[in-house]
Amino acid sequence: MSKTPRVSYRNAVSAADTGGAAASTAAPAAGKPAFTINLQNIPLLRDLEPETLKQMVVALQIKQAGRGALVLHKGGAGDYLLFLLAGRLQVIDTNEEGKEIGLSFILPGDYFGELSIVDGAPRSASVIACENSLVALLPRRQAQELIYHHPLVAERVLRRMAASVRQASCFRAILGISNAFQRVFALLHQLAEVSPGGLTVINKIPTQQEISIMVNTSRETVSRALSVLIKQGVVEKDLRRLIVRKPNVLHAAAIGKDLLVMEHNAVSAAPPPARH
Repeated sequence: MSKTPRVSYRNAVSAADTGGAAASTAAPAAGKPAFTINLQNIPLLRDLEPETLKQMVVALQIKQAGRGALVLHKGGAGDYLLFLLAGRLQVIDTNEEGKEIGLSFILPGDYFGELSIVDGAPRSASVIACENSLVALLPRRQAQELIYHHPLVAERVLRRMAASVRQASCFRAILGISNAFQRVFALLHQLAEVSPGGLTVINKIPTQQEISIMVNTSRETVSRALSVLIKQGVVEKDLRRLIVRKPNVLHAAAIGKDLLVMEHNAVSAAPPPARH
């Protein structure tokens, strides 16, 4: 039985060293621990033939991106299909007023940049690193070979594109909500998932600053909205995740049919306390 091809590296070149472009694996650095990437652990590549994965090993390049680094630039050339190996990234765009809007997050095992691989057009959005991250890059020619000549991969890419269209539609609807608190509630409701144990959670919840970018409001507004949810027992913080104790109440708040929004409006309308 053939062993699963793996990619080993010691010291990847950083995004800053390459201006955000592709970076080949650097020579091993003395004293640096070696890491190994098992390609079968990447969902897009799972169950592919060992020979296909061996060809990818030869073509893959590795890049490190420090927190805040630009991994992809909107309008840039789509020369690579990218895989996030470690860390966390965010897809961002700008609205008509030029304000930055966060669209979605990229987690380890995810791939991105496929639109430009398929249609050859420039990148449709930018991607930044939310924390120190490790990215693998597959050149365009090998990426097209992977997508067009392997039905399993093509099906996965198509399903992913369909899900992305649906998600984008949801985010557009959220941004169309006039009440800022309700936009926060709607985003949290969108991010919540039912865990295998039946608990509704938001794993690795975005920071308040990231949420504020995603719903086009201030970080302070996000903080107050979360405080209302916690005060009323709708959600509960648990390290990097948020437990949704009352999913029905969160849903009602998201669509504007709950007293949570009314409470916010009442607080906002109240006159400031007199100073003595």
